[in-house]
Amino acid sequence: MKIIKISMLALVLGLMSFSAIAPVKTLVSNVKKETTKTTAATIVWKAETIDVGEIPQGTPKAIVYEFKNTGKTAVVITSVQGSCGCTATDYTKEPVLPGKSAKVTATYNAANKGGFTKTVTVTTSAETTPKILTLKGTVI
Repeated sequence: MKIIKISMLALVLGLMSFSAIAPVKTLVSNVKKETTKTTAATIVWKAETIDVGEIPQGTPKAIVYEFKNTGKTAVVITSVQGSCGCTATDYTKEPVLPGKSAKVTATYNAANKGGFTKTVTVTTSAETTPKILTLKGTVI
């Protein structure tokens, strides 16, 4: 009788482990599908850092960052934010189709003389983390 009880316990535990594996397989499958969805759109930036050299004080300087959609789905720029009030931004508002290019423009208006480094944060549908673009130079 003791052997039957032990055998039944082993059978029940074995069945429980198989039923626990099925949800894990489903979860792994869903993660793979989600990863595929987020990587279908890919962008390649022409330059992520631009050195504008010397610029005059009080004269706005436009810096253009270009990227190309190298993925299989359209890319949408969802937000662009300068690191300070001295940097205005503009960007392509329409979806960027595969194989097409678009741009983000940062216009820096220098109030103080000397070296500077500013950033522009770009959020797109192609990347889960925002892209940080950098502009630098010297105000004369």
